[in-house]
Amino acid sequence: MTDQAVGGGYLASQAARGPGTAARNRRGALPRQDAAARAGLPGFAGRRHELKALRADIGRAGLDTLTGRRGARSRVLLIAGRPGSGRTTLAEALVREVADDYPDGVLRAVLTGRDGAPVGLARTARDLLTVLGADAPPGADEDQLAEAVRTALAGRRSVLLLDDAPGAEYVEPLIPDAPDCLVVVVSQGPLTGIPDVRPCTLGGLDTAAAVEVLCHYAGPTRVTVDPRTAEAVAEESRGHPAALILAGAWLAGRTKLSVADLRRALLAVPLPPDLPAGARPLHRAFHLTYGALPQPAARILRLATLAPDGLVDAHTAAALGGCTMPAAEAVLHDFAALGLLRPVAEDEQAPPAGDGTGPRYRLPGCLVPLSRALLHDHERPADVQLARARMLERTVRLVQSCRAAAEPDGSPIRRKAAELPRSLRFPTRAAAAHWLRTHRGALLDAAAIAVADGQLDTLDRRLIAALTRALLAHHGPEAAAPDLYVLHELALEVAKRRALPRERAAALLNLGDLDARAGRTEQALTRYREALEAARSVKDPVATGRALESLGDTYTELSDWIRAADWYGRALELRLARGDRADAARLHARIGAAHGRAGQYERALKDCRAAARTSRRLGDSAGQARAAETAAGVHEGAGELDAALRSRLEALELARAATDAELEADLQLRIAETLDRLGDPAAARVHRAAGERRHSTSTSDLRNR
Repeated sequence: MTDQAVGGGYLASQAARGPGTAARNRRGALPRQDAAARAGLPGFAGRRHELKALRADIGRAGLDTLTGRRGARSRVLLIAGRPGSGRTTLAEALVREVADDYPDGVLRAVLTGRDGAPVGLARTARDLLTVLGADAPPGADEDQLAEAVRTALAGRRSVLLLDDAPGAEYVEPLIPDAPDCLVVVVSQGPLTGIPDVRPCTLGGLDTAAAVEVLCHYAGPTRVTVDPRTAEAVAEESRGHPAALILAGAWLAGRTKLSVADLRRALLAVPLPPDLPAGARPLHRAFHLTYGALPQPAARILRLATLAPDGLVDAHTAAALGGCTMPAAEAVLHDFAALGLLRPVAEDEQAPPAGDGTGPRYRLPGCLVPLSRALLHDHERPADVQLARARMLERTVRLVQSCRAAAEPDGSPIRRKAAELPRSLRFPTRAAAAHWLRTHRGALLDAAAIAVADGQLDTLDRRLIAALTRALLAHHGPEAAAPDLYVLHELALEVAKRRALPRERAAALLNLGDLDARAGRTEQALTRYREALEAARSVKDPVATGRALESLGDTYTELSDWIRAADWYGRALELRLARGDRADAARLHARIGAAHGRAGQYERALKDCRAAARTSRRLGDSAGQARAAETAAGVHEGAGELDAALRSRLEALELARAATDAELEADLQLRIAETLDRLGDPAAARVHRAAGERRHSTSTSDLRNR
C-alpha cells in the first residue's frame, strides 16, 4: 500500500476547477469521484480489518448521541501512522467505498507544506472555499475563513479528507456543523482536544500483505519461485509499504536479478549509526534506488524538494536540473515508475490543447526528509540558489506568457511572447487560463519562495508583478482579490526589507483598497497613512495624491465629513499645484458633498460652483453635470427642494450634451424622487419611466458588447 501524504496546500483534482465548476453544480456539489479514485489504488494490500472498522465507526453512535440526541458536528475519523505507512491510501480506499453515501462530493486538502511546516489554516480554508465556490473577503483572518468553510458545508453530505495534519489545531476549526458530512483525518499522532474522534492506528503490513505489495511492483514470477526470500525481504522491511514499493520497483527494472539479489543489495546499504530501527527499511530502499540513478537524474531528485507547493512538472525539473524539457519529462516518468514520485490527479476536464500543463508529480512525504538530506550533503548553497533562480526565472516567463495570451492579437505583449521558445508559449487564451487556474497554488508558493530567499536580485518583484497582471487579465479584479491580497503583502515585505519607499507606498495603497472594500476601515486608514508617509519621503506626487484621496474616501465611509473634506482639500492643493484641473474639479465636488453632509451648505455650494466652473473650462459637460448633481444634494440637505430640482434638471441637460446615457438615467430617477417629494407624482412617473428605460437600454448594450 502506498503513502500519498505529500506536499502542502494542494487540493486534489476538484481544487483545480475553481469556483466556476462548483457554482454550476447543485448547491455547488463536487464530483463524486475524481481521477485518482477512478484509477484505483495500485499496490493496496492488507488493511481489510482496518477498512471494515473505519466503515463501522461512521455509523456508530457517538458520545453525544447516547441520550438519543443526534450530534451537531460531523463524524471525525483519524487514520494515524508514520509517513510511508500507507495511511493516505487507506483513507482514499475508505473514501472510495463510501462515496455513494455522500452525494455532494469529496474535498481534499494536504495540511503540511513542501518544507515540512504546516500550510496554515488560512491557506487551507481559502483553497477549500475556492473548490466550494464560496466567497471570502480578501485578507480575511483564519477565524473568518474557517467559519466560511463550515458555513459552506452546512446542509451538505460531503467528505472532507484532511491529509498530513500536523495537529488538532489545524483540523478542529474546519470540522463543519453538519452531521451528514464525514471528516477523515490522516496524521502521525492523536488529535488531542477534538471530542469523539475514532482513531485507527497503522503499523507495518503483515507478511502476506507485504509480499503482495512486493509482488505487485516486482512482478509475480520471481516472487513465486522464491517465496521464502520474498517473505524475508518483507519481514526485514518491517512491512513498511513505501520501502516495499521502492524495493519492488528497483527489482522490476533488473530482469536478470532475483529476489535474493534484492535482499543482498538492501542489506549492503550502509546505515548511519544513530538511525532508529524503524527508519532503516525505508533508508535502505531509498538509497538503493537513489544509488542506481544516473548523476543528472539523481541531482533532479535532490533538487525536487525546492519545487513550489511540492509539485514537480517538466518545466520545474528542467529549470532545476538545467536540462531540456524532453529530458526532464523522461526523468520524471522514470521516477514515477521507481516509486520516487507520485502522479498528481489533475482536473477531470480535459485541458485545452497545448496548455503546457503536462503531468505533475509529488515527492512522497516519507521521502522528503531523505531527499532534503541529500540536497544538504551534495549541493553547495550557491548551486542550490542558482537552481532556485533558474526555476523562478522560468516561472516568471511562463506567467508573462500566460498574461500575454489574454491580450488582443497584434498587441506589443503578444508580439513579445511570440519570441519565446515554444515550450513557454500558450496557443490560446483558454489554454493560458487553464494553466493559471490549475497552477495557482504553486505560483503563489513560488512568489513566497522568491521573497523568502531575499537574495534573488529582482526576481521576487518581477514574479509578483507578472502574477498580479496575469490574475487581473484572466480573472478580473473581484475574483482575483484574495490572491492579490497575498501578493501585495509579499510586495510589502520586499519593499520594507530593501528600503524601497515607492514600492512600499504602492503595496500599502493596494492593500488599503482591498481592506476598505472588505469593510476593514480602520485597517485601511492605517495602510493609507503609512502609504502617505512613504510617498512623501520620496516626494512621489502620484502616490501622495492617491493616499490623500483614499483617506478622504475612507472618512466618507465612516461619515466623518469634516475629516473627509480636510483630506480631500489636501489632495486638491496637490492637484492644483501640479495643474491637474480635471482631478481638481472632481475633488471640488467631493469637498462640496462632504461639507454639505456636515451641514456647511454655503461652503458646500461654493465648492460645487468651483467644480462646475473648472469642468466648463475643460469642456467637460459630464463633469459639469456631476457638479450640478452634487449641488442638488446640498440643496436637498438644506431643505431647498425647488433649488435641488432646478440643479438636477440642469444636470440632466448637461448629461444629454455629454451623451452619457448612464448618468442621464441616474439623474432622471433622482429627479423623479425629488418630484415625488414636491408632490408632483405625474411628472415623477414620466422621469422614472424614462430613467428605467435608459437603464435597461444601457444594460442591453453592455451585454451585446
